[in-house]
Amino acid sequence: MLTNISTVLRTCVQRNGTAAVASARTYADFTQQASFEIKKCDVHKLDESPATEVVMTREEGLKYYRTMQTIRRMELKADQLYKQKIIRGFCHLYDGQEACAVGIEAGINLSDHLITAYRAHGYTLTRGGTVREIMAELTGRRGGIAKGKGGSMHMYTKNFYGGNGIVGAQVPLGAGVALACKIQGNNELCVSLYGDGAANQGQIFEAYNMAALWKLPAIFICENNKYGMGTSVERSSASTDYYKRGDYIPGLRVDGMDLLCVREATKFAADHCRAGKGPILMELQTYRYHGHSMSDPGVSYRTRDEIQEVRSKSDPISMLKDRMLSNNMASVDELKEIDVSVRKEIEDAAQFATTDPEPPLEELCSHIFHNEPPMDVRGVNIWSKLKSNS
Repeated sequence: MLTNISTVLRTCVQRNGTAAVASARTYADFTQQASFEIKKCDVHKLDESPATEVVMTREEGLKYYRTMQTIRRMELKADQLYKQKIIRGFCHLYDGQEACAVGIEAGINLSDHLITAYRAHGYTLTRGGTVREIMAELTGRRGGIAKGKGGSMHMYTKNFYGGNGIVGAQVPLGAGVALACKIQGNNELCVSLYGDGAANQGQIFEAYNMAALWKLPAIFICENNKYGMGTSVERSSASTDYYKRGDYIPGLRVDGMDLLCVREATKFAADHCRAGKGPILMELQTYRYHGHSMSDPGVSYRTRDEIQEVRSKSDPISMLKDRMLSNNMASVDELKEIDVSVRKEIEDAAQFATTDPEPPLEELCSHIFHNEPPMDVRGVNIWSKLKSNS
């Protein structure tokens, strides 16, 4: 990490033929910690709300910046590979929503649990996956995080349960994970994410009901990016106050473009669950720059001007960068170095993802079960059989 470098050396600058040496910046020159005012959350059935004055360290800021840039660059590379027909099938990109994934992860522990819908690349990274594994999975290669069999919508890591393709179906699964946490008494919780397009699903309200009855340590999070596929929230939902949808369950509405707002709200929600108070809802107001999926150009139901306005006024990476620079927590050159490093990591991962071999046919039916003896699986007819190994 750049934070561990005691001295950042700067190169000579040529001006009018004369060499001018830029002054060196040492670790001690930077502000190591700063306080920030953030937007107050709207609350439902809560007497308290998350803090509005928060602290971020330089080390945290650099870590958040790198992770968000990695997600952004990874998604842009996926866009490029998809248009080259190297990535096929469904592909839902996360650029614009990076503050949600990184902010949530900063507010919980890696020992906690998380399940999401099909826009899952960012969460796969924050939950411990590598860029190489994610890119190789997108291209269906053996070195992918699901061994090339899952693709864009089905990626998994420890305590991360996907990546689910059925709209809203992950929410009751997340409630089940939260029930397991309660039964085991391990002080862990489960975050279940869904979009505004899934918010009207009946199974979500069934999950709310059971979670409230059993006081489960469940955080239900609606990532409201304003459009369910090509339909605006105003056209699809009689009530767009998604944080109130739990009725008897407390809720928070959060600025999902501000990483620090998301982080503090998630910490607040996690404390609520760990205190045995039962489930809580969060609505993160965010925005996706790409269309719903790669088959959607994203400009038939919204204007290019609308997208550009969000980019210019609310971009989560630019917001964090401005905070760090204005509070002397990093230098422009230091952040540029991170950008260069991230781009190289993405390019290296893309090279691996396009050269790694595809999984062989013999492995098609493997890993159906965990820790079971080998078994035969019927192929496309009763005479062809494949072997399944755990």
